[in-house]
Amino acid sequence: MEEIILRTNDLTKKYNNKTVVDCLSLEIKRGEIFGLLGPNGAGKSTTMNMICSIVKPSAGKVELFGKELRTNKKEVIRRIGYIPQELAIHGSLKAWENAELFISLYGIKGDKLKKAVNDSLEYVGLGDRRQEYAKHFSGGMKRRLNIACAIGHEPELLIFDEPTVGIDPQSRNFILEKIKESNRKGATVIYTSHYMEEVEAICTRIAIMDNGKVIACGTSSELKKMVNGSDDITLEEVFLTLTGKKLRDIEG
Repeated sequence: MEEIILRTNDLTKKYNNKTVVDCLSLEIKRGEIFGLLGPNGAGKSTTMNMICSIVKPSAGKVELFGKELRTNKKEVIRRIGYIPQELAIHGSLKAWENAELFISLYGIKGDKLKKAVNDSLEYVGLGDRRQEYAKHFSGGMKRRLNIACAIGHEPELLIFDEPTVGIDPQSRNFILEKIKESNRKGATVIYTSHYMEEVEAICTRIAIMDNGKVIACGTSSELKKMVNGSDDITLEEVFLTLTGKKLRDIEG
C-alpha cells in the first residue's frame, strides 16, 4: 500500500469575508511529483503556506507523514523543504552565508553544517560562486540559491511555489531538471505553477485549482480523458473547459 505523505481535510482559509481556500481535500503519495496548477489568485500559495504552518487555517486540518500538523508541528516541519515564491535570501550576505543561515535553523552544526552548505551550493550549480554576495546574482541565480537554502537539511518533502517566475529559460530548465533529480533521489515534491508546460513536463499527478477549490485531479492523460474522452487535447484545453479561463490571459 502506497504511503500518504500529505493529507488535507476540508482545509479552508478566509480573510475577512473572502474565502481564499475552500474546503480543500488532497492526498499526496510518497515519491510523487504532485503539481498544483492554477491561475494567480487561485489559492495555491495560501495552501502551501498552511501546509508549512506559516498561515493558520480557518478550518480543516493538515496531516504530514501520518501526523496532524497542529499538534506535531516541530517534528514534521523539520522534514519539509519549502521554496517560496518570494525570494527568502539576504542580498547583503554571501551565497554560503545564506545557505549556512537557513540550514543551521534545522539544528545542523559544525562539520555537518559545512558539508551541507557545500553540497547544497554544488547541487544548484553555485559552488564556484559561494563567496559572492547574493545581491549581485541574476534572477535565476537567486532562485537557485533559494533552493540551496531549503534542501541542505535533506528534507523528505520539497514544496516549490512558483519557483520559475521571472527567470530566463536556461535557469528555468536547470531548476526543473534539479526537481526531477531530487525526486529520483527520494524526495516527494509538490510543485505549484500557472505554467502548464512545466507542470505537464515534470508532474506525475496534477490538481487543477481555481477560486480556492480543486476542480479536477489526476494524471495529465486522465484529466484529458475526463474532458474529451481521449488524451488527444492539450492541458490548456482541459483547463479552459473546466474553468472557462485561459492561463495565458492571466499569467504574470
